[in-house]
Amino acid sequence: MASATMAFRTLLTQRPSGIQLLTRTSRQGIVTPFFTSLEASESRRTISSTRAVLHENPLGIPRKPPAPGAGPKGPAPTMPRMQRGLPQKMPIKGVKHIIAVASGKGGVGKSTTSVNLALAIAGMNKRVGILDADIFGPSIPRLMNLSGEPELTGTEDRLVPLTNFGVKCMSMGFLVDEEAPVVWRGLMVMKALQQLLHQVEWGELDLLVIDMPPGTGDTQLTISQQIPLSGVVIVSTPQDIALIDARKGVNMFKKVNVPILGMVQNMSLHVCSNCNHESHIFGDGGAERTAKEMNLDFLGDVALHSDICQLSDKGQPVVVSRPDSKHTQYYKAIASKVVAKLWPPEAATPSS
Repeated sequence: MASATMAFRTLLTQRPSGIQLLTRTSRQGIVTPFFTSLEASESRRTISSTRAVLHENPLGIPRKPPAPGAGPKGPAPTMPRMQRGLPQKMPIKGVKHIIAVASGKGGVGKSTTSVNLALAIAGMNKRVGILDADIFGPSIPRLMNLSGEPELTGTEDRLVPLTNFGVKCMSMGFLVDEEAPVVWRGLMVMKALQQLLHQVEWGELDLLVIDMPPGTGDTQLTISQQIPLSGVVIVSTPQDIALIDARKGVNMFKKVNVPILGMVQNMSLHVCSNCNHESHIFGDGGAERTAKEMNLDFLGDVALHSDICQLSDKGQPVVVSRPDSKHTQYYKAIASKVVAKLWPPEAATPSS
């Protein structure tokens, strides 16, 4: 295993000739090329590779050879372009609604909110998936207690999401070891993100929740410009330093014409696990005031409690592990408001 780890680290740090793929080592403790996963005798096909096909295939999704008599298989499809050079938005096959959960600053509990929000909506008889769009710091595998390589569909070589708690998940964290850094420049990141958006077999979903990385950079622009987002949920703590960046996030999504579903105030107050004393250690009501100032809906508060933190680290989100707790009610209340915006009661139909 040590030799495999060293080989993997070398891949991450050396200057590539062509393009080298960041992927996990195989279960045998060695790094194997991706063509080994295309043997006809295998019934379960996964990704285990060390090289990609230039910049067009950073995830190393295998491509089958053409059928006998057919012409050579062309490159992976690229996003169609509009006249002025902007990418034309493409829906994700089988997905009715897509929302992003975003924050201007890291460390505000955005991923925890994404997971518990998705699980709460799934509990409302909706088919839900989660896409972890944080290429450099994926959190969904740990939060959803998932690991292992995604399988590939037999016909189109699309990634099959991993599933837990009834929610389908896809993340860069399934393709690299948990402690392995992804050392990629912007072009590779954007191509990988494009593959995660359009080369995953989600099946039929009512809602796909995209857990965004912090900030207002390439990933946010790519997602907002390439797929039709039904809206975005902004997560912030009450601190002024976090709210400054949350405002930037709101203004960015407004500029790219993505509806803002509302703002969530995470860590709104601290609840002592011993005596249940409540204290506003990060300030009182900052996100709610900011939402009002920016003419946004305030979706609700989530308190800071050790149960939420500890259960998240164990891969047992509070919504499923403590369904009757007060903490779960925070997320269910937020989920109800989001669902009401996506499926307005007056517009609801049996097929929706």
